[in-house]
Amino acid sequence: MTESNRQFLSEEQKKFFAREGYLVVKGLFSEEDLATLDETFEAISQQQIPGYFEPDLHAGEEDPLKRYPRVMHPHRFNETAKSYMLHAPVLDVLADLYEEEPIAAQSMFYFKPPGSRGQALHQDNFYLQVEPGNCIAAWTAIDAADEENGGLLVVPKTNDYALVCPEMADAKESFTTHYVKPPKEEGVLPIRMDRGDVLFFNGNLIHGSYRNKTRDRFRRAFICHYANASATQINQYYRPLFRRNGEPVDLAINPDGGPCGTEFQPVYPH
Repeated sequence: MTESNRQFLSEEQKKFFAREGYLVVKGLFSEEDLATLDETFEAISQQQIPGYFEPDLHAGEEDPLKRYPRVMHPHRFNETAKSYMLHAPVLDVLADLYEEEPIAAQSMFYFKPPGSRGQALHQDNFYLQVEPGNCIAAWTAIDAADEENGGLLVVPKTNDYALVCPEMADAKESFTTHYVKPPKEEGVLPIRMDRGDVLFFNGNLIHGSYRNKTRDRFRRAFICHYANASATQINQYYRPLFRRNGEPVDLAINPDGGPCGTEFQPVYPH
């Protein structure tokens, strides 16, 4: 239950998440919240922050992700990002899904400008290694997301699918190296989202995205990962975690896992 001791989600929503492995909750971020995130990450995009965001500020157009790579762990250097990683409406939904309090493990921001490659199908808990329990992602659409600008893809009902050893992804289509082949009986489903919607999904759910095929639309997303409060270990890359009130939590180190998808080393024409 949430701290207010009430249930945020309906029973139907909770059952859908348990069965399908994902759930979209509309409008969890207000336009005021989104404007703050717009301003915060626009400012971040104009600088280099070693270890967290290292763009080539003078890059050409051969690979948009060279100019706009993802921002890793912005909560570690930016208080606004940390406050939105602990956004109360998101934590309320997570408390209902976990049936216990969530603790925040990771934040990321994807700019995904026009022409950007996507991210091959993968499973998040392969990297976080939350035990016992599982991670849940909260994927917030900062821009409307659809098939054209590289919105998220999920493979429903793979939330109970075991973590598998990934294959090598296609570097022409994915900026990360890992690819998890979905089971034959389940198809890939595109998730269309409006600005401010949040997609929650289980750490074993197979998901990814295609490239941004548009010429003029970014597909920005603020993405955070969480663990259940009863978890005892996680990969060291995600420590410390944080409670709702901002208090840090140091779980034991799970030696497996690592950063959320290893990136290909880009090759640029001379």
